[in-house]
Amino acid sequence: MLFLRLVSLSLLGLPDLLGGHPLEAKGFSGNPTVNLGYSEYEGTALSACVNQFLGIRYAAPPVGDLRFRAPQDPLRQDGVQDAKEFAPTCIGTAGILSDSINEDCLYVDVFAPSNATPKSKLPVWFFIQGGGYATNSDQNFNGTEVITRSNHSIIFVQINYRVGAFGFLASEKIRRNGDLNVGLLDQSKALEWARKYIHLFGGDPDHIVIHGDSAGGGSIAYHLTAYGGRERSFVGAISESPFLPTHRTVAESEFQFDKFVQDANCTDTDDEDVMECLRSRESATLQSADVKSRFPGTTQTPLWYFLPVVDDSFSPDLLYILFDQGKVRKVPVIVGNDNDEGTGFTPNVTTSVEFLAFIQANYPKLTAANLDLINRTYPLQEPVLPKHAPYFTPAELAYGEATFTCPGLEIASSMAAHNSPMKSWSYRYNVLDSSKQAAGLGVSHVSEKPAIFGPGNAGSCAGCSYFTYNAPMVPIVMDYWISFILTLDPNTHRNPVAPEWKPWGYSGDQRLKFQLNSTEMEAVPDAQFHRCSVWKHLSTIMEQK
Repeated sequence: MLFLRLVSLSLLGLPDLLGGHPLEAKGFSGNPTVNLGYSEYEGTALSACVNQFLGIRYAAPPVGDLRFRAPQDPLRQDGVQDAKEFAPTCIGTAGILSDSINEDCLYVDVFAPSNATPKSKLPVWFFIQGGGYATNSDQNFNGTEVITRSNHSIIFVQINYRVGAFGFLASEKIRRNGDLNVGLLDQSKALEWARKYIHLFGGDPDHIVIHGDSAGGGSIAYHLTAYGGRERSFVGAISESPFLPTHRTVAESEFQFDKFVQDANCTDTDDEDVMECLRSRESATLQSADVKSRFPGTTQTPLWYFLPVVDDSFSPDLLYILFDQGKVRKVPVIVGNDNDEGTGFTPNVTTSVEFLAFIQANYPKLTAANLDLINRTYPLQEPVLPKHAPYFTPAELAYGEATFTCPGLEIASSMAAHNSPMKSWSYRYNVLDSSKQAAGLGVSHVSEKPAIFGPGNAGSCAGCSYFTYNAPMVPIVMDYWISFILTLDPNTHRNPVAPEWKPWGYSGDQRLKFQLNSTEMEAVPDAQFHRCSVWKHLSTIMEQK
């Protein structure tokens, strides 16, 4: 059962030692305000005894000369800024600019108990959304339910970060006249912001737990290995369906930069002129160049195009190598996946030729011999998923394991080996939804979101089974997550009906299977370990290792 933690009822606050002033209620509206030093924001007092602050700037607008550069400190603004509506999210690959999606997008949202003060020092749940590094796909989550479920004992934070070409265009020209992986640097800047200001909302800057799903889960892997494991801004991490596609070098990404420059009508004469041109262009002009193309030597357009690269700094090497070598931040972790990670991404392929062409489009350096090995590792199998051709099943399993499931198992294993066997927990999410089953999607990518955050709080959940027959899973899953945020152990305050979640290393490579009326520990099948060993063998040529 969740620990009923009491927090101070005082709203008087303390002097700010780091800049800014504590949270306080004032004005006729009675809405909370917070003075961050550079800006004062007015949020909304919700009926659930939660203060909601939406659209707080954590960095300066990354436009003009700040485009393709590391995020800078937010600019000072006079007067009280409105923080009652979600701010624009970041424009992504092939996205359409609008009032709600644009380049000026570096904002953070904070949900906090209304009685929290700078003395409260509540643990902080810091969420990094996914979207394949191509979109901000999980924007505008509502943290109210997890706060109330924790008995108002946590702070919830979520962020936007640059994606697509604006976040991950790479070239030596950018390295010399800008910064690489600025989307990941945005995340670090937001963590820096939280370390400096979250106490004003009642949070503990020394107890921040980072959590991400999909590309957000992949981002967790990057933060665990950032600067060779030397990032110190968090004390725990949850990587939900970690996304590990190709992780290229800068040299391997030059063809993308050259095409982007050409499509943006910038003359490639010298470094300074090209970057000056790119920074002078209107957002719409650059967005017309922010599109996917085939990787050299392939016949299909990949699912994902602009991605993080090895930059010899924040990302000093390929992820598999860093995890193998133990160059990681040694903190407790939860890492897990859904049973059918690949179904939402895989085309309905009808032949082995189509199956392998799809895999090669996303991992372009695979050779004919490599593809033959993959084909033998993933043969036709029964049952065929509904509404799909026979080769869809091996194709989705191959893509899902290569890109999500096997990297997740590798992270859990590496963290157990290099940190502590008692501080790494793994899971497989297998809660069935009848509509997804009928569509042949199984338990698809990040299906656990409604259970973690509560149905309706993590994107659309119209007709969602978590309001009806899957509702019993919500307190079980949510309580594990909240317990980890509070104590860095999912068991401390787990739900009374939930089993003990044994650590990965201690339990002999076992994981928790989430399933309605059957949540229990299970051994990872030998067959899956074997398939993952194939992907690890191929990880160098797949540009994962």
